[in-house]
Amino acid sequence: MSHHPSRLEDVVLTRRELLCRSGMGMGALALGGLLSEAGLLSGPARGGDVAAGTGLGRSVNPLVPKAPPLPARAKRVVHLFMNGGPSHVDTFDPKPMLTRHHGKPVPANLPTERKTGAALGSPFRFQKYGQSGIEVSELFAHTAEMIDEICVIRSMHADVPNHEPSLMLMNCGEARQARPCLGSWVLYGLGTENQNLPGFLVMCPGGFPIAESQNWQAAFLPGIYQGTYLDTRHSDLEKLIAHIQNHAVGPKAQRAQLDLLAELNRRHLERRRGEAELEARIQSFELAYRMQSEAAEAFDLSQEPESIRAMYGPGVHARQLLATRRLLERGVRFVQLWHGDGQPWDNHDDLETGHRALARQCDRPIGAFLKDLKQRGLLEETLVIWGGEFGRTPTVELPTPGSNQGKMNGRDHNHYGFSMWLAGGGVKGGSVHGATDELGFQAVEKKVHVHDLHATILRLLGFDHERFTYRYAGRDFRLTDVHGKVVEEIIA
Repeated sequence: MSHHPSRLEDVVLTRRELLCRSGMGMGALALGGLLSEAGLLSGPARGGDVAAGTGLGRSVNPLVPKAPPLPARAKRVVHLFMNGGPSHVDTFDPKPMLTRHHGKPVPANLPTERKTGAALGSPFRFQKYGQSGIEVSELFAHTAEMIDEICVIRSMHADVPNHEPSLMLMNCGEARQARPCLGSWVLYGLGTENQNLPGFLVMCPGGFPIAESQNWQAAFLPGIYQGTYLDTRHSDLEKLIAHIQNHAVGPKAQRAQLDLLAELNRRHLERRRGEAELEARIQSFELAYRMQSEAAEAFDLSQEPESIRAMYGPGVHARQLLATRRLLERGVRFVQLWHGDGQPWDNHDDLETGHRALARQCDRPIGAFLKDLKQRGLLEETLVIWGGEFGRTPTVELPTPGSNQGKMNGRDHNHYGFSMWLAGGGVKGGSVHGATDELGFQAVEKKVHVHDLHATILRLLGFDHERFTYRYAGRDFRLTDVHGKVVEEIIA
């Protein structure tokens, strides 16, 4: 008869624990000493000291809200990703000279991905908006109503003219190797203010883009920091968020099961400090349970007044932007919204038709979103980012097998110069930074690389991009790698 009360850890033993107990553990002690001397025993995970002050091995909840080390202008981020590469010369970078040269040959030494034809003037009308008088295309007339809150960067440039590496560079700061995305870095550094909802949400209607979930990967950061994907073509909650409801087990039974699982995991973790994967899994189970009630309420747009729903208008992008505002109000830290996945902005031909249709889907909702944030006092501390992975050539793309349909009314990829804009979150509204050449081929004034953009975003959130690191495989990694400088001119 046992003289000791039964313990949960005695019920489940690993082979190593069984050997330790049956052999007095002497063999395990010897092995442990040998492995320690050889440096083969893993220590606790080490996070970036500047970022969060703790790593997962030293924090009970890795998503707890954290204060950044520097004064911050923004507390949350919304990234409006225009998938496929919108044309800057047809949206936010007017080029009168391009219109005057329409149909004429261009200098042969200008950079292009493939051989292109004559200059292609924009078919869209530009006009000045707001007190700042910034010119914006008719495609984004609703967005332009908020131009005095927007800083347009007209001198962006990237590394290559191909979609997948440019998507990786824009999202993860690295075009080839797996790296944590911007949203994961932000969540790692700041945590989230609502423990019942994911801190990093990705809304991508109709399925994954090129490179799929790599665009919102946590990579070597703990998995709890990875983006949570939502297919926002669905409005029904159970289709929007997979497995959000458990129809087989009630809440009370679920809680009891989760408590037992949490206790087993906790005891397992006590003997294995610093296992980031296990800690992330424990947190994910808890989050999934808590989401069942709060997610349903956050995505219930019927609670919004009719006037607000009418302001955003109909369509998928309107719905996901309105939901984003509700999520920001509830403490979600980072939301990325994809547009143009089923019909991307990659208009190698029929650019006028394609760009007009795409802008019609998102312009009104974006303008409404900015107005909504402004009137609720959220815009000041919310950084909104708009743009794609690169821009497009100011020349017409020549027909080539497989690249277009033999038409001469579209533009090729262009990473040498393109436009993005930022709003809110400490950005200098009503301003333009940098410029491309007179035709719009490449950035020539105050050039901003993607690494510079990332460094500036982190600065607005209260981080020094050179010190915001995570140790992995013996190296301190950062979002900007060994590059990047803060664009001080765009900070208010």
